[in-house]
Amino acid sequence: MGSALETLCGQAFGGGRVYLLGVYMQRSWIILFVSCIIILPVYIFATPVLKLLGQEDEIADLAGKFTLQIIPQLFSLAITFPTQKFLQAQSKVSVLAWIGFVALIVHIGLLWLFIFGFGWGWCKDGWKGLSWLAFREIWAFVRLSLASAVMLCLEIWYMMSIIILAGHPDNVVIAVGSLSI
Repeated sequence: MGSALETLCGQAFGGGRVYLLGVYMQRSWIILFVSCIIILPVYIFATPVLKLLGQEDEIADLAGKFTLQIIPQLFSLAITFPTQKFLQAQSKVSVLAWIGFVALIVHIGLLWLFIFGFGWGWCKDGWKGLSWLAFREIWAFVRLSLASAVMLCLEIWYMMSIIILAGHPDNVVIAVGSLSI
């Protein structure tokens, strides 16, 4: 859902409309946060859904525990993914490399510190603060994001479907393990 940001920020930066970078990033934050809330029940109720689809109890229980544990990551990525695209559009790849190195610890805090605290960003006009402009033309942004999301989902779901289907033979552990490698 945030893939539209890469296209739009690149166009804005290349076209000299740098002030739109922050607006586009805010739109992406809004859309991704709302998307997280919408798909949250899927993560919370993964165990019963998998059991309903015929998955073995042990695998469904483990998958359910896993999905509950990655819920914080879901919301974290709603902030960090657009921020990365915002920086890439400005050719700030060295900043991303440093921040990515320590991202496992405190990604959001360090991203803010390096870009704003230390002033490593050379395109300061890209972020003017929170803006109501982020809500204007949001549906065009949603449409572009949905097209990108569908493409990505189809790719991921293809592999996940194969792994789920492999869980139905006699030796589930070997079947799933061999496909997951």
